[in-house]
Amino acid sequence: MTEIIYNIIWSPALIVLLVGAGLYFTIRTRCVQIRRVGLMAKLLFGRRKSSDQKSFSPFQAFCVALSGRVGTGNIVGVATAIALGGPGAVFWMWVIAFLGASTAFTESTLAQIYNFKHKGELRGGPASYIEKGLKKPGLGMLFAILTIAGYGMLLVLTQANGVSGAFENSFAVKPWVSGAVLAFVLSLVIIGGAKRIANVATVVTPFMAIAYILMALIIIGANIKVVPGMLGLIVRSAFGINPLVGGMLGNTFAMGVKRGLFSNEAGQGGGAIVSASAENEMPAQQGLVQAFSVYIDTILVCTATALMILCTGNYNIVDSGSGELLYAAAPALGSNYVGYTQAAIDTVFHGFGSAFVAVALTFFVFTTLMAYYFYAESSIAYIFSRSGKAGSKAEKAVVWVYRILMLTLVVLGACTSSDTAWKWGDVGLGLTTWINVLSLLFLFPQALAALKDVEKKYPIKK
Repeated sequence: MTEIIYNIIWSPALIVLLVGAGLYFTIRTRCVQIRRVGLMAKLLFGRRKSSDQKSFSPFQAFCVALSGRVGTGNIVGVATAIALGGPGAVFWMWVIAFLGASTAFTESTLAQIYNFKHKGELRGGPASYIEKGLKKPGLGMLFAILTIAGYGMLLVLTQANGVSGAFENSFAVKPWVSGAVLAFVLSLVIIGGAKRIANVATVVTPFMAIAYILMALIIIGANIKVVPGMLGLIVRSAFGINPLVGGMLGNTFAMGVKRGLFSNEAGQGGGAIVSASAENEMPAQQGLVQAFSVYIDTILVCTATALMILCTGNYNIVDSGSGELLYAAAPALGSNYVGYTQAAIDTVFHGFGSAFVAVALTFFVFTTLMAYYFYAESSIAYIFSRSGKAGSKAEKAVVWVYRILMLTLVVLGACTSSDTAWKWGDVGLGLTTWINVLSLLFLFPQALAALKDVEKKYPIKK
């Protein structure tokens, strides 16, 4: 059943939709993700429009959204993409990041335009702009429900599984133990609500990203002589030129797109949910900030992982359908994909790589789960706001039931097999993407108008 659902959701049509939409937004905005990258960095540290501390600052929203983007996909997902799609999958992850930045801009800008107040806090996202912008309240409600199911349940399994696999490799910790500890620490944050999540993300997210990239630079620096060759291998393999993986071109492209989307989330709607909670002077400002977060996620963190694995030769290539080993650059690790990243670091820091990846992955997953909780809680807030029962006892009861359910899923995900967890994670990934991207195509003119307003205020200096 899982395989049937997966094949329906992840048909070639979805990949065409994602790439096509990103290309369309890029052309219509005149490559805003390149033209205004300087403004993106400047707006990152912009101030709130008012002194209302209940809303997120642009930087807090950036950190919460980035915490949702930087997770298992940056370590395990990249290794999976290389193992199943070859080195060329990394190139298509870059392409998806470039195109996805324009998609992230569009959805986050629309989230700002159509956000709403809920118990004094700004909330919103795709469900809100689908209801108010497209005038499709039923579809907005469906999106909110799918967000709770996809982000709040299915993807929780995938993230928790990445942590348990890393700790089992490094410290022989039983999966249920690492899952239980992760669930306990997570509970201390999510019970505090949106502001505690934002405060923790603002501290932890930049720290974990910088620490991981520094480690990657050390590993890459130790193998600097082979870096040009590896970059060439990535490009050749992406177009089937490399004879080793020449027959895998379709799978290389598909794995790059799927893992790229899993990592940067552009088009899924999660980043838009966070963006709706930020307070900005102009809607497109937050759109630009969130476009920048896609670059941090994929161009920096994912590339760091990819180059570590490739430069140290710690990767294998297997047929995703039959499981047949096509090429072995390192000892066969089966479906334990996190092991490729751990082995790469071990080539320089013997006996330390596994522990470092386990700790880094724990931080990544922890902050990602915080973001997933926020997406689900915001969706619950949307549902109750539409029914006129915002802040009611019923809403509070549902939020508590969901908290217990999510923490339970963390433990269950830690004990689930890796392949099963990733399959369900991909299902959750695709659930919201179809509705959101199609909606963005219809509502894009409003995001484009908002961009023009910002560019009038911040013209490019000649």
